[in-house]
Amino acid sequence: MKVLLSKVFIADESSPYNQSVQDIFIENGVIKSIAVNINEQADEIIAGDNLVVSQGWVDIFSHFNEPGFEFKETITSGSAAALSGGYTDVFVLPNTNPTLSTKAQIEFIKNKGSNNAVNVLPIGAVTKNIEGKDLAEMYDMYNSGAIAFSDGLTPVQNSGLLLKALQYVKAFGGTIIQMPVDKSIGTHGLMNEGIASTQLGLAGIPAIAEEIIIKRDIDLLRYTQSKLHITGVSTAKGIQLINEAKQEGLQITCSVTPYHLYFCDEDLKEYDTNLKVNPPLRTKEDMLALRKAVIDGNVDCIASHHFPQDIDNKICEFEAAKNGMIGLQTSFAVFNEVLPELSVEQIANLFTNNARKIFGLDSSGININAQATVTVFNKTSSTVLMKENNKSLSANSPFFNQSLKGKVIAVINKGLLKRL
Repeated sequence: MKVLLSKVFIADESSPYNQSVQDIFIENGVIKSIAVNINEQADEIIAGDNLVVSQGWVDIFSHFNEPGFEFKETITSGSAAALSGGYTDVFVLPNTNPTLSTKAQIEFIKNKGSNNAVNVLPIGAVTKNIEGKDLAEMYDMYNSGAIAFSDGLTPVQNSGLLLKALQYVKAFGGTIIQMPVDKSIGTHGLMNEGIASTQLGLAGIPAIAEEIIIKRDIDLLRYTQSKLHITGVSTAKGIQLINEAKQEGLQITCSVTPYHLYFCDEDLKEYDTNLKVNPPLRTKEDMLALRKAVIDGNVDCIASHHFPQDIDNKICEFEAAKNGMIGLQTSFAVFNEVLPELSVEQIANLFTNNARKIFGLDSSGININAQATVTVFNKTSSTVLMKENNKSLSANSPFFNQSLKGKVIAVINKGLLKRL
């Protein structure tokens, strides 16, 4: 198939054509030419106003639920949602049944995802069966294609075990991903502890539950000199601690979710269970501090934290509802709605370039003779998530029928073109 991207602005710091408007001609999944005007015959032409092209977007923390919980999401439906959101690569969580804690389970995900237009990259569990007791065989999983290691929704609580894990992955340059959650603090909490939780009469999860685990993980990282990524940072203090560790020279990176940038705990006044997430939505001050951290370059990646939940676990009392929202299809638009002032180069770094560097993904970029793994987007058009275009099997999102600024136009990966 021959595809022509007409008059697109290239946002890719690895490309010699960065920050220029060019035509890009792609044949059988390979970029054949990049020039101001290309007159080649094409099967498909992508054209329009204000189009931007970057390397294909990467999401580092999504739950596709297969095997074991296919009623919430499958690799096929999750991949469709990711593709519609502009993603070419998605890291999937190990919190399945059985868990992704063996070589065989990693190979199952790799094989099952191989036929999708999205690259489905499994995260291997740190501990056996995600029980937090003994280390899993991370080296075997790494050799079978595990992109990183995490216990996902149940981050490692045992300090000695996490220390051993950080030491273990150094042998092959692996990265541990942690959500900043100390489960022993605010164990029965339902939202952020503060004025809003008091007004709503809901048990709270204090900010220190995040901050104390980040401090601990940084101490372990300093001792081991390994690599750590903290995802879903929700507090101003958490960002500050990570930034100080970076300045110290530690190999630490972090990501925030679009919904922690968009919402705060005050938005829970209607008891919308779609806003029940973990880490919880924090104060307005925290939310604004996260936005500033993104603008200042202190956040490395945007992670969707796409956590599908079936209707029974969301259409219920707030106390009984499970945490999480779907986000792959709306991540860019929510992010762009909140931070419209960011340049397309900053967006490209947050959605793809930084993640590719951190986790060692292919980064041949937008260059002649490179494989075409690209996302085409527009900052000024609008996205509306509706029941009819929702690709996920679940519908736990607060953004249905809401117009958001920013739209993915097309994705090219594995020689396939998806128009959106």
